[in-house]
Amino acid sequence: MNGVAQWIVLALALVCPTACVQAQTFPTGPISIVVPLAPGDAADISARAMGEEISRLLNTPVLVVNRPGGGGTLGAYSVVQSAKNGHTILFAQNSALTFRAVLDPQSVPYDALRDLVPLGIASRTPSVLVVRSDAPFKTFAELIEYAKKKPGQVRIGHPGTGSVGDFCVQLISTLTGAELVPVPYPGAGPTIAALRGEHIEGIVSSLGALSTHIKAGTFRGIVTSNRVPEFANIPTMRELGYQDELFGIWFSFLAPAGTPEDARKVLVGAIEQAVKEPAITARLAPLSIFQSYAGPEQTAAEIREEFRRVSTMARKTGLVK
Repeated sequence: MNGVAQWIVLALALVCPTACVQAQTFPTGPISIVVPLAPGDAADISARAMGEEISRLLNTPVLVVNRPGGGGTLGAYSVVQSAKNGHTILFAQNSALTFRAVLDPQSVPYDALRDLVPLGIASRTPSVLVVRSDAPFKTFAELIEYAKKKPGQVRIGHPGTGSVGDFCVQLISTLTGAELVPVPYPGAGPTIAALRGEHIEGIVSSLGALSTHIKAGTFRGIVTSNRVPEFANIPTMRELGYQDELFGIWFSFLAPAGTPEDARKVLVGAIEQAVKEPAITARLAPLSIFQSYAGPEQTAAEIREEFRRVSTMARKTGLVK
């Protein structure tokens, strides 16, 4: 080996260990994705699909941890309080970031854009109101007529106080004059069991969680936030003659504020690749969970805009003063 080659080898030996250590500083162990809803919800389904891909991309175990309660706030707050090292992140529905903060601000012990850092929006799915297929009401108009004849007796389940579903139930009551009774559950799974067991008369939740039951003929969708070609027979509120629409649902990844930038960059890159992975898109689309990536800045902007829209709607309809 000549002198020049020796100097090159020596230089690489001095530089490479430092570079290699820097390249491997994150992740240094398993990553936990906290889903603040019960298993079976669209958020849970989506998180598990993407968790597998993120695990493959980062070559590290990824665990999905369900922490339901408080309309998503309990799980979200647990992430706010977790170690700020990127190994615990949140996969939250928009209600945990905006809706509950509008409807019941004192019950939300964090600020979505102060205490959490957006990593990206991953998935979207419409909201839908379903009833049992054997219910005495087959359409939205028939449900409202039935509820007006029996005020306070038509119970509509949703995935937690302050959830998108909760807001939509109250919005429907306000817009129609029907006295629907919102009944909170810790996620879509328990609401489905309650409707099947005839403990409630309907559910407002994500189409992603309810689509298989609609397809099976167990439940009937009667109004939705957004038209989906596969369920073209389910109308929106405006199509039924109302001025306002129900809100849809979206899911985003977030990390605790203070998470190091290098860890965030690694996570953002892996999340974007996972969201755009065709195999995952094909896996979730039949469930009416649609992959739709938005980066950190776009996610922060959407959180701010939805907070504004929900606040405006809540004041307009009298849900808050």
